[in-house]
Order: sequence, then C-alpha cells, then structure tokens
Amino acid sequence: MHTYVLFLLFAAVAVYAQVLTGFALALIFLGLIGATDLVPLPDAVNAVTVIIIINSCIFLYRRRALHLNREIWAALLTSLAGAVVGIALLTWLAGNSYQVLRIVLGVSIILCALLLWHTAKPLQNTSGQGTFLSAGSLAGILGGMFSAPGPPLVYIMYRQPWPISRIQESLIFLFGAGSVLRLIIVAFSGQFTMESTRLTLIAAPVVILVTWVAAHQKVPFSPQIMKSIVSVLLIASGVTMCVSALHILMH
Repeated sequence: MHTYVLFLLFAAVAVYAQVLTGFALALIFLGLIGATDLVPLPDAVNAVTVIIIINSCIFLYRRRALHLNREIWAALLTSLAGAVVGIALLTWLAGNSYQVLRIVLGVSIILCALLLWHTAKPLQNTSGQGTFLSAGSLAGILGGMFSAPGPPLVYIMYRQPWPISRIQESLIFLFGAGSVLRLIIVAFSGQFTMESTRLTLIAAPVVILVTWVAAHQKVPFSPQIMKSIVSVLLIASGVTMCVSALHILMH
C-alpha cells in the first residue's frame, strides 16, 4: 500500500508540473521512481507512456482551439522514427544491466535539467526545418527509451518567438502523439507487462483529476521560477538515482 501511495503522489506532482509548463512529466516521474527504486523502471516507463496520452487528450480537449505551427509536423515525423530506435535501446539495456539503465536515465535527467534551466532567450525568427528535424530525432530516442522526449523539444520550443500558450500546446501535442506510437510498439512486442497495466490503472484516476482541474489554471509562479523549481527537482532526482545505481554496481 505504501508503494502505491507514493506512486500516486509522484504521478500527481509530475502531471501538475506538465500541465503548468508543457514539459517534465516523464522526467520528474521517472526521476522520482528511479531515485527511490519504488517499482521496476521498465514498468514505470510503460505506465508513464499511458499517463502522457491521458494527460495530453484531456489537456488538448480542455484547450479546444489549438495553434500548431507547420514546423511541429517536421519534429513529429522524426520523433516517431527515433522512438523505434529508443525502444530497441531500452530492451537491450534492460536485459543486460538494469543499473546501467538507471545511470543512463539519471545522467540524462541531470543534463536535460541544466539545459532547461539555462535556456537562452527567444530568437527573433522561427528556427528552420532542420532544427526541428534534429530536435525531433533526439526527442524520439529519449521517448522510446524512457517515454521522456521533452528536453530537446522544450529547448527548441522555448527559443521560438511564439506565445507561451502555443509552446505549451505544441509540446503536449507532440508528447501525446509520440506516446501513442510507443504504446503501440510496446504492446505488440509483448513488453507491456501485467505490472505495467496495474500501475497504469492505479494512476489513471489521479492523472485525469489533476489534468482536468489544472488545465485552465494560471501558473502560480513566473515562468523562470517555475522552470527553476522543476530543474532543481530533476537534478536532485538524477543525482540520487546515479548514486544509488553506482553503489549497487560497486557492491
């Protein structure tokens, strides 16, 4: 019971941060799971995939009118291709060294958090197609491995001279679409276990409630403060996860 209570608490915190910022759901959630070793990481990744889909559908429904720039479709195309590579990497790492997988995720979280924290000022003009294609590819690989495609896309999106609402909607749309593909691949390959299903069913009511309530809320902090809070939490989670995994490997 204690395990599932913490699992629901982690889900609620991660979903709330996602709704307010447009990113960080998977990184916060998996960072907390990995740091505490609460449930098997591959199962947590599968559960996060469905959580992101639920969160995206409810959020986009609540927002209704979406404003997606044409560059978004380039990022979506390459992210879908990258997801296939990421899933293959996850399968190999999980089968050969679970602790190595935790270290890879922990380092990824730390680097991504630093990147997000120090995002440069917005550009004067929208970036070219090549930038979105590259960001989409890297995001797809991270999405396939950890269901956490956010950092490359967030960095690119927050540099665009677009309204915050459009950036937020674009990110959540991309995350949702990528998660649908990942879920299809994982399900058909038999990697979506009973434990993954159990965790998903437990988290679903909390995800729906938090997303529905928070979708129209204004961010209680300035964007910079909110980004700093999320980044600090991510760094702490990533460091804890790496230290824990290294300790196990050394003993």
